[in-house]
Amino acid sequence: MLITGAELADGRVRDVRVRDGTVEAVEPANARLDPEAGERVVDARGRHLLPGAVDVHVHFREPGGSHKETWTSGSRSAAAGGVTTVVDQPNTSPPTVDGDAFDAKAELAAESLVDYGINGGVTGAWDPESLFERPLFALGEVFLADSTGDMGIALDLFEEAIAEAAARDVPVTVHAEDETLFDERALDGDLGGVGTAANADAWSAYRTAEAEVAAVERALGAAAESDAQVHIAHTSTPEGIDAVAEARGGDGAGERESADAAAPPTCEVTPHHLFLSRENAGRLGTFGRMNPPLRSEERRARVFERLRDGDVDVVATDHAPHTVAEKRQGLADAPSGVPGVETLYPLLLESVRKGDLGLERVRDVVAANPASIFGLGAKGRIAEGADADLALVDLTEPREIEAGALHGACGWTPFEGLQGVFPELTLVRGEIVYERDPTTGAESFGEPVGRNVRRS
Repeated sequence: MLITGAELADGRVRDVRVRDGTVEAVEPANARLDPEAGERVVDARGRHLLPGAVDVHVHFREPGGSHKETWTSGSRSAAAGGVTTVVDQPNTSPPTVDGDAFDAKAELAAESLVDYGINGGVTGAWDPESLFERPLFALGEVFLADSTGDMGIALDLFEEAIAEAAARDVPVTVHAEDETLFDERALDGDLGGVGTAANADAWSAYRTAEAEVAAVERALGAAAESDAQVHIAHTSTPEGIDAVAEARGGDGAGERESADAAAPPTCEVTPHHLFLSRENAGRLGTFGRMNPPLRSEERRARVFERLRDGDVDVVATDHAPHTVAEKRQGLADAPSGVPGVETLYPLLLESVRKGDLGLERVRDVVAANPASIFGLGAKGRIAEGADADLALVDLTEPREIEAGALHGACGWTPFEGLQGVFPELTLVRGEIVYERDPTTGAESFGEPVGRNVRRS
């Protein structure tokens, strides 16, 4: 395939040739790459070519939750959003805490349209010997408080687990909340209504910002003692981001000082913590229950500032779908989590279109940084020899986000009515996994070509 006249994130206009799964050539458009016999040519003038997103935090729900999402539906949703690599978390049923559970999930993941990693989890019943024999992407998310799957663990087991991971040079991702600092008083009263503003905000009041900050600091301290590479998942507070930045001692996602040095700590934020706040609680009701919860509008704005200014390393979705019926239960019973893998790039690209973020910054936090942090040298960039994981977008053509137009299984989105810039074409290692005709809107999907990135 030859893609001509595409503008890259840095503003350069280039012709890009894809062959045998990789980027074979990136040449100035004025130098021209001539089409070869039988080669498909994509005229990309006026559009941007971006590296496919690496979403290091998804919950595709299989095994055990295929009514919420499957590897097929989840990866189709990812492809339609320009995400070309996903990393699945361990809180499935059964949880991915031993070698057999890993193997069962890997068999299901063979149906993925996009490349993937599989994380291993930690419970009191985990089997580190068999788990670390498998091609893990990372250990985690390791839960310091219960969430979907009830995998919250005590601090002593957490310290034991990250020491095991550090000894094997496996990164650790952490769900950082200290449940001893949750405010039980916030859950007093009638919590049965699905969309009543009176109780919709109670979840945010219950799982306090202070609980996150304390757990982030505790995780960073334990990591420093073990020389472990720790990545703080879905950081929802500016204070949590600042703690990671201070521990890192530098700007942005860092490199190891030497081969023997521990990798610096990093953090991610989610689109729902960037674009939604407690001010949206009345509209969302129980559909806005997630862990960690929505924060105040003031904290949301400060988190967005830290993304723009470079203190946030990664934007990942924590894509955690549940059915409409499940989310319509009262606040005390509705499960936590929202879908988001398909709207990651679109929401951030809309921020670029409006001038709130730079395109290179978006490229870095969704592609280049996660690839660098987690050792995916062939991913996250458009360069000769890199995997041809690509997304073609037209920044002049946003559209309204509508649940009915998305491709996940759960049938709803917390971002209903917001604007997003969606891809026209998505490639995984040179294979077309998603294509949309910009004139007619007709869509098509490719075959399941996804591979475990730790095997390649």
